Amino acid sequence: MPDPSSHTVHPIVTAARAVARAPVVIAIDGRSGSGKTTLAAQLLQVLPDSVVIHLDDIYPGWDGLATTPPLVAELLRQLRAGEPASYRRFDWARGEFGDVVQVPRAHYVIVEGAGSSVGIARPYADVRVWLEAGAAERKRRALDRDGATYAPHWQRWADQEDAVFAADRTPQHAHLVLRTD
Repeated sequence: MPDPSSHTVHPIVTAARAVARAPVVIAIDGRSGSGKTTLAAQLLQVLPDSVVIHLDDIYPGWDGLATTPPLVAELLRQLRAGEPASYRRFDWARGEFGDVVQVPRAHYVIVEGAGSSVGIARPYADVRVWLEAGAAERKRRALDRDGATYAPHWQRWADQEDAVFAADRTPQHAHLVLRTD
């Protein structure tokens, strides 16, 4: 992912600052290895009073992509209503949910992860960003990041992405589509 140059971050920041309500929810969606976490970190640096929610903490295991949007929608509903919001973090090593994570109130809520703007979660996302990168580059990035832990699950996860994103037409619902390779 390129550094936070104006062509990557600026359009997202501009769109987020144009939203009149708070919290402003920015959903960064795309396939594994497309640069979602990197972009979220860049936005965190330039948007004061922001918090990042990583869907890697919420997915219920390697087969849980399709069940994630309702969990995201409920979390964002709580934030939008001004209620205390929390989720149970998934412990990948143990294969079960663990500790409760409280989401602090912030003006900008950045939700990054595959499925962050899918279906029932979409109406809560004020700015929807879809990241694109070629399959070989995405796989290289993901395996560089997670190595042997992710390697045996790559295709299994990619098949879920294919199914979820095709059924939902997620990229077509994005406000911004960015290439990251």
